[in-house]
Amino acid sequence: MGKAIKYALGQKEAIDKLLEYGAIDISNNTCEQAVKSLVIDRKNFLFSTSVAGAEANAIWLTLIESAKANGLDPQKYLTKILTVVPQLGPFPTESELEPYLPWN
Repeated sequence: MGKAIKYALGQKEAIDKLLEYGAIDISNNTCEQAVKSLVIDRKNFLFSTSVAGAEANAIWLTLIESAKANGLDPQKYLTKILTVVPQLGPFPTESELEPYLPWN
């Protein structure tokens, strides 16, 4: 019990910042709900014929869930980036890609 109290007291500064900011959810329920669909879709990775295929699935699911988390329609978002990003050339810079991130 003493270790738990000592640990909690050591976290006082971080907890105070969390409470002052107010926009951060104290629980991780939102994060867990966002990841839940990825966990369910994990079964799809079992049927990937290669590591590269599984990685491609993970990339697409990440893009879709990131769009959802930022209030975007995933289909419209993917259509937009698949239309615009190829026009940036073969090796776009981070600053060229930044406007197309789902939170921008």
